[in-house]
Amino acid sequence: MKSLTVAVSKGKLLPDTVALFESAGYTVPDLHNGRRLIADDEQGALRFLLAKPDDVPTYVEHGAADLGVAGLDVVMETNADVYQPLRLGVAQCRLSVAAPKDLGDVPLRLRPDVRVATKYPRLARDYFLGRGLSVEIITLRGSIELAPVVGLADLIVDIVETGRTLRANGLEELRVIMESEAVLIINRATHKLRLSEVNQVVDRLQEAIAARRDEQERAA
Repeated sequence: MKSLTVAVSKGKLLPDTVALFESAGYTVPDLHNGRRLIADDEQGALRFLLAKPDDVPTYVEHGAADLGVAGLDVVMETNADVYQPLRLGVAQCRLSVAAPKDLGDVPLRLRPDVRVATKYPRLARDYFLGRGLSVEIITLRGSIELAPVVGLADLIVDIVETGRTLRANGLEELRVIMESEAVLIINRATHKLRLSEVNQVVDRLQEAIAARRDEQERAA
């Protein structure tokens, strides 16, 4: 039977993804160095497709991949029509609003022409509109923290892990929009037509996550 294709994210999420699948009994050695774009696990059950993080939900939604691993923030930003059956317990972070420490105490609704720089234009716009604030969204792909420093934006909306990068650039976290972590996503047609195979992958990942959690609790 044809292997299930799993789209995984390049970059910081890749090592945790590989470790998780290996803990679940899949061997994916060719993904460790990030040089190959497609690699099969040694059992032949899964084929891994290496993609940019923002593209993973698209591959899964349109059926180029059956499953995927991506940050919940990315899945929500793309608004992909996929199943999200499992949070993976890795890559925990939060999507937050941040501003220069010297922004002042004037409420945002009293500030004209507030500009917000972000890699997450959809989530940022929804957040501010939901609070009755009309802001100008500036979409960037590079270092978002730079925007207030050079006067491009008043605020930023970006992923925060420890907050060290914000502090190093004179910024402070104001509000948390959402908590995020890596999630497993599934193509809707695959979920319907190959449910038993999908459930096997989900079950093995759940066991690996539970085992890792137990190990962490014992270490603590």
